[in-house]
Amino acid sequence: MSTQISVLVIEDEAHIRVALEYNLKMDGFDVTLTENGRAGLEKAKEIKPQLILCDWMMPEMNGLEVLDELKKDDELKDVPVFMLTAKGMSGDMEEALEKGADDYITKPFDPLKLGEMLREKLKGKVKI
Repeated sequence: MSTQISVLVIEDEAHIRVALEYNLKMDGFDVTLTENGRAGLEKAKEIKPQLILCDWMMPEMNGLEVLDELKKDDELKDVPVFMLTAKGMSGDMEEALEKGADDYITKPFDPLKLGEMLREKLKGKVKI
């Protein structure tokens, strides 16, 4: 088994949080869940995860606002942030990447393949 990677999931939809937690844990990730952008930002500062999966459309703070705050924080600015969103237009993807997202995963996605995909995308960014 590879070294466990700590992942912070910032997602407002409970059923998606549950699916992500279950599948990522089955793939050997250490998973922390939060249900909105503000809580996610606070948790990121507390636990300093190796990867953040962040929904775009959420209450309190949307994903781009969270991304902006993460990139301003000296301790978190280098943490890879993957946007996880139903906003699948190419302009949305470009906007997120320009603001500093490391990758962009559109919903729906295959939760069974997510862990493998994340490990592949993290090569060279996180010690695996």
